[in-house]
Amino acid sequence: MRERHLACLGPPGFHRVAYREWPGPAGAPTLICVHGLSRNGRDFDAIADALSEHYRVVCPDMPGRGRSDWLTSAADYSFTLYLADSVALIARLDVESVDWLGTSMGALIGMMLAAQRGSPIRKLVLNDAGAFVAKEGLNRIGAYLGNDPAFDSLDALKADVRANNAPFGPLTDDQWRKIALDCARKRPGGGYGFAYDPRIADPFKAGPVADVDLWSVWDAIQCPTLLLRGEMSDMLKRDVAEAMTKRGPKVKLVAFEGVGHAPALLSADQIGAVRDFLLA
Repeated sequence: MRERHLACLGPPGFHRVAYREWPGPAGAPTLICVHGLSRNGRDFDAIADALSEHYRVVCPDMPGRGRSDWLTSAADYSFTLYLADSVALIARLDVESVDWLGTSMGALIGMMLAAQRGSPIRKLVLNDAGAFVAKEGLNRIGAYLGNDPAFDSLDALKADVRANNAPFGPLTDDQWRKIALDCARKRPGGGYGFAYDPRIADPFKAGPVADVDLWSVWDAIQCPTLLLRGEMSDMLKRDVAEAMTKRGPKVKLVAFEGVGHAPALLSADQIGAVRDFLLA
């Protein structure tokens, strides 16, 4: 695995997007993995390791997260910019097509790209997000997102991450520790904070967030698609997931018991579901 950087152009000028790449075997297809709203590309370390025998795997940090630049204006944290950066990344990788694995926000970016005429996305995997995003889940995340707390220790940060992300499901203490370390940053004044720009939460601070209807996007997708869902998800409701199997690309649906939003893609069954679909 190696870390690289890409200069992307947005409204205020260039910003740097960091990404990690598992080269894979010669001539392997490319898989891009994109994280959720407040997370970063390190969420995919385990599945990238598992798939790197078959794929070139690329895991970017979207702007304002992980090791990528924070943007000058909070208003630029938008799907318009994320889509443009994703297209720039695909161009950098110099491939005609890619497979796409997205969690939550990353799933929505993948949907929007796959819905475009002539899209380079060959296969699409959506992790607990789809054609209709429920406001209950968005407002739950908005309740803690962007508070920018300071922690005296990594253990204190881990406890907070574990409480806020309990819907990830039953994980080991070592897995929780990695999840916490991957989203931690040292604060200039000492202690630790989260590795994202708190201003990504600005849209939530404007008031209660409404449902997000993306059925028109869904109906335009034609590539083979796999939908993963946590059975207790408050972001992707069961009736929406089931309806997605009957229209648009008529997705294959796999649900995981004891998990909410979103499956962490750390367990053998979750990784296996993705591997089986991509390698079929």
